[in-house]
Amino acid sequence: MGLFDRIRGDDDPRVAFVGIDGVPFSLLADNPEEFPNVASIMEEGAGGAIDSIVPPESSACWPALTTGVNPGETGVYGFQDREVGSYDTYVPMGRDVQATRLWDRVSEAGRDASVFNVPVTFPPQRNVQRMVSGFLSPSIEKAAYPDELGEYLSGIGYKIDADPKLGHDDDKTEFLADANETLDRRYEAFDHYAEQDDWDLFFGVFMTTDRVNHFLFEDYLEEGEYYEEFMAFYRTVDDYIGRLRETFPDDVTMVIASDHGFMHEVYEVDCNRWLADNGWLSFADDDHEELADISDDTEAYSLIPGRFYINKEGREPRGAVPPAEFEAKRAELKEELEAMTGPDGEPVAKRVVVGEDVFDGAHDDIAPDLVVIPNEGFDLKAKFKPSDDGVFYHGPRNGMHSFENATLLVDDPDVSVPEGTDLYDIAPTILDLMEVDYEATAFDGESLA
Repeated sequence: MGLFDRIRGDDDPRVAFVGIDGVPFSLLADNPEEFPNVASIMEEGAGGAIDSIVPPESSACWPALTTGVNPGETGVYGFQDREVGSYDTYVPMGRDVQATRLWDRVSEAGRDASVFNVPVTFPPQRNVQRMVSGFLSPSIEKAAYPDELGEYLSGIGYKIDADPKLGHDDDKTEFLADANETLDRRYEAFDHYAEQDDWDLFFGVFMTTDRVNHFLFEDYLEEGEYYEEFMAFYRTVDDYIGRLRETFPDDVTMVIASDHGFMHEVYEVDCNRWLADNGWLSFADDDHEELADISDDTEAYSLIPGRFYINKEGREPRGAVPPAEFEAKRAELKEELEAMTGPDGEPVAKRVVVGEDVFDGAHDDIAPDLVVIPNEGFDLKAKFKPSDDGVFYHGPRNGMHSFENATLLVDDPDVSVPEGTDLYDIAPTILDLMEVDYEATAFDGESLA
């Protein structure tokens, strides 16, 4: 690794984490000749496919990865969550994450952290060396701390996120140009502060990988029209990983990870339409557009991605299912979800998870009762507005998140990535690599170091 000496002169070990949102391990492992820098890390250190979390949605995954605990502790279950005791919903932001972040533990240990573009971190924290918030931040100026960080990022044309709406066009030229520009400016900022700051923990995320996968993953799998552009984009990602590896000082261990895997998408599935068609859900009138518009006799409803809730009396404001009937109703719904089939007769659900089996903590009162992990080809949505699309329809995306096949690479031969590793193992691993103490019961995962 790099050529630069530690400014402060101490010998505390350091870690640089580089997030590659949504990158499946198989993409990297199957193409070593295309991605030589990643291949070198796997050969000289450790690498493997890991599991994501339930549900494998970025808004839930990044809080879990950066805290090492499940959504029952973080309080974030997806892109949209429900208020306790209400049908009101909200989009979780950084202050909604209730568990202790990795960089908070580093700061409490008297060490410095620089944090870049992690989803679900707005507004930026002020107990770190510097931070620019990621996904869903309204502007660079509001997302950056301190002010000079925002000034620098604005000056280089930094973008918090690529524009996913451009991916809806049949012609992906403009989308690809925007994605590559976002990637380039992200690397420029990472490289700049990797050299400028005397950090102990560098934590930065490339999210554009997720965006490209959503709209071009089919081209990769089937060597379609944009196959070469897809591979060129990832060759650039690999090149930037290699350059950062050279930039980071010799006392730094590089950790690279994705928050979930990816697989082919064929159908979007409107789970609330399916519930309505099967007698579980109805709306108070025809002019409905949100969860609060469900009727008093609704027995179940869904939130993305694939989260199902029994409309339970005493928990939901207008609960229609008495507590004594809850378990029977949930078992009935689980059985029906397991039997759901797509237009060609294939099962939609790979498995249906009972909430208590995966969620545990102070914030499990808004946990879903069931979560469907879909088979390849199905992306689970949950509309509340009237639609003519039906239950199964074709959307603009051809790639979707998967629970399996996320990525973890560690540039250290003393670390291993065994089968069964998941997102919860990353935070304690980083702390062990940094020699930062923590209580063994603090995490749902275990250190790999």
